[in-house]
Amino acid sequence: MNQPFLEADARSSRRQFLQSVSALTAGVSCGQAATIDVAPAISGSPGKQPALMQIGILLSTFVRPPLEGRLDAAKAAGLEHIQLALDCAGLPAMPDNIPPELAGRIRREAAARGITIASLQGTFNMCHPDAEHRASGLRRLGVLAGLCRELGVPRIHLCSGTRDPGSMWRRHPDNDSPSAWKDMLASMRTAVDIARQAGVIVAFEPEVNNVVDSALKARRLLDEIGSPHLKVTMDAANLFHTGELPRMSEILDQAFALVGKDVVMAHAKDLDRDGDAGHKAAGEGKLDYDRYLSLLHHHGFRGPIFLHGLSEAQVPKCTAFLREKLARVAAAPRRLDR
Repeated sequence: MNQPFLEADARSSRRQFLQSVSALTAGVSCGQAATIDVAPAISGSPGKQPALMQIGILLSTFVRPPLEGRLDAAKAAGLEHIQLALDCAGLPAMPDNIPPELAGRIRREAAARGITIASLQGTFNMCHPDAEHRASGLRRLGVLAGLCRELGVPRIHLCSGTRDPGSMWRRHPDNDSPSAWKDMLASMRTAVDIARQAGVIVAFEPEVNNVVDSALKARRLLDEIGSPHLKVTMDAANLFHTGELPRMSEILDQAFALVGKDVVMAHAKDLDRDGDAGHKAAGEGKLDYDRYLSLLHHHGFRGPIFLHGLSEAQVPKCTAFLREKLARVAAAPRRLDR
């Protein structure tokens, strides 16, 4: 079968998938989540699990054009697992459409360097007060899900959002309202349906500034959706509300007791205060990394843990820090003392 035929077939498959996504998102502005039956294109079945977590990085850490230069930088740092945002490839992070040749370029360039694209970044404000903003985000999520099918990427990272109209990372007093939960839940249901169509997993992150601001609310969301296509990205630096830092061990233990079995990705950064998301590089703050990594390990997590919130200059030090901590976890007994 010749290459032009294969490329035409891929474009046809993408068009059919995006037509399905348009049907899914049609009712979002009314707070409804539609469903449509299309067989997943990717099985999502996990392969043999590695003995240790795999260290990765958000590719956007490397601020240099083009895509190939960023991949070269990740490879040079010894990091072979990445979370990819499409602005690294010269597009908006959440594009309305993707050039048909881009998937082949990304797949080819990553493979040439032995780099695994473990996740695409698909964050948008799923609880924005403007319904059309939410609907636009979901349509663009469908575009990303179609790219996942072509790249063989199994996960998309999400943000549950906030009522703040200016930033999805800024807390708003209305985040705790029933209407905020209702709107976020409707968005998440549609996102999960999109993921189901594509045969991928969408993973949201409990974050103090978002509607899902704790592991308890993360558990509630997982239970209300009830789908194997919805999982959790864990970032321990984002779990601590004001006054909770002295209870770090308790908060971490509770988080993993609630959602540890649903964690499919993890982020590695740090914090120097509670009441906000962490903004420090891994190892540069107050997070108990021995406990965090031990909890991940003891709950069976062997997926990618992505360095996040650091400068390119900090990459070697933070990578070495994580490797040393992971080696210690692997050698430690399973018991976690308080």
